[in-house]
Amino acid sequence: MIKTIGLLARKPGWTHDQFMKHWVEVHAPLAHAVPGLRRYVQNHIRDERTRADIPAIDVEIDGVAELWFDDRAALEAAARTPEMQALHADGAIFIGRIRSYVVEEKTIVG
Repeated sequence: MIKTIGLLARKPGWTHDQFMKHWVEVHAPLAHAVPGLRRYVQNHIRDERTRADIPAIDVEIDGVAELWFDDRAALEAAARTPEMQALHADGAIFIGRIRSYVVEEKTIVG
C-alpha cells in the first residue's frame, strides 16, 4: 500500500467551521467514486499539542487528509481519472493552501 497525506488550510474568507462543513458534506462524497482509492480518512484538527522541549513548526492547518492506494501505479492511474479530477476541482473551492506527501507506512506499534 501507498498513502498520500495532505496538510490542508482553508481559503481566506472561510471560517474553520465552513471549511469542515464543505469538506465533510460536499468533498467527502466525491471520494467514493475515485477508482483504486482503498481508504480515505479526514483528520479534523480539534486542538494543538505542544512540547516545551521542542519548538513548533510555524504552520496553521485545518485538517489532514489521507488517501490509500494499492501502489504508486494505482495512485498515478487514479490521478488521471475524471473522478479524481472532480475531487481536485472541488478541493480548489475551499482549500487555500496544501502540502502533500506520498508516504510508505512503517508500523511500529499495532
